[in-house]
Amino acid sequence: MMSYLIYMAIRIMEMRRLLKPTGSIYLHCDPTASHYLKLVMDAVFGRMSFRNEVIWKRTSSHNRAKRWGPVHDTILFYAGEGFQWNRELQPLDRDYVERFYRRSDEHGRYRVDNLTGPGIRHGNTGLSWRGIDPSAKARHWELPPDRALPDWFIFPEGYAEMPAQQRLDILDSQGLIHWPRRGSMPGFKRYLTGRSGSPVSDVVTDINPLSKAAKEQTGYPTQKPVALLKRIIKASSNEGDMVLDPFCGCATACIAAEIEHRQWSGIDISSKAADLVRSRMESELDLFWQGVNRTDIPSRTDMGRVIRYNDPRNRKYLYGEQGGYCNGCAHHFQMQNLTVDHIIPRARGGTDHVSNLQLLCSACNSLKGVKSHQELLVRLTDKGWIKKKKAA
Repeated sequence: MMSYLIYMAIRIMEMRRLLKPTGSIYLHCDPTASHYLKLVMDAVFGRMSFRNEVIWKRTSSHNRAKRWGPVHDTILFYAGEGFQWNRELQPLDRDYVERFYRRSDEHGRYRVDNLTGPGIRHGNTGLSWRGIDPSAKARHWELPPDRALPDWFIFPEGYAEMPAQQRLDILDSQGLIHWPRRGSMPGFKRYLTGRSGSPVSDVVTDINPLSKAAKEQTGYPTQKPVALLKRIIKASSNEGDMVLDPFCGCATACIAAEIEHRQWSGIDISSKAADLVRSRMESELDLFWQGVNRTDIPSRTDMGRVIRYNDPRNRKYLYGEQGGYCNGCAHHFQMQNLTVDHIIPRARGGTDHVSNLQLLCSACNSLKGVKSHQELLVRLTDKGWIKKKKAA
């Protein structure tokens, strides 16, 4: 985990350097690392730049004997003071419409919203209107935002600068005030229109994970649905803006950005990522590939002399560092029963340097295959094979 955090911190610092004042950054991770990564993000971007911890239900229920079923991933959302934000709405549920939009008139169905908010105010929002004193009930006038007004509403000149009482008169003259049969507190008629919807929340349950039969499925272990990336991109950018995915993997962010008419750039250490971008652009969007793959990436020169990864000196050193425990299932073994393995596979850019090596038992080594160590831990957790290390 410490190696992973160091690896991520360097890249997060680069993202801080590149991010525009109007930009936002979203970091997707699982619950085993989210709390550590939030500390890194707080340190790099400042804790005041934290906006949301978004929870995405990434899988169906997993039954576990001694803990809650792990079904979610975490998305950390950070942005500066001038960041772009576009309000995203989810379609209203039919049952919700039937339950709340019960009234109707010549303009259509509507529900009644409050025209007051809690607390006493000493400005014009706290003054009486048509004999109704909101302060008497420890409230004040809170008028609906412009986006809540129907398309047929006529805005008088200077409407936004008018005192609350004058704006209430205008709302009433255009039939947007609901007067109850009993009582004296009026309400606002919020009509059901094509723009009606509930604001998206920080718990995402309406975007399902990809099934094995999904058309966009690539087999990439951390692939996310295009719908999830589209929601993020639409909320935090406008058409023509630039979207950068520095871990583009299976190209989902690039695909979503192209669909939403954004400029985009993707970075990944694996050449397979570039192949996926090309193939998905052609197969899913019917676009001819016009991208550029860099082939002049410099090799590292800061590691000194690197011995063969399975050199006995590496095995002896790693055995002492790990205390004789497998770095996967955490069971104790004799040295001869542990195998030297790469944390990040060489096929994905990993090196033979000892910092990228670990010892695994034969079962964990077989289960890991050519995947990364993080993917191995996820599989071990799902299978319930991980056990706590013995106390030192």
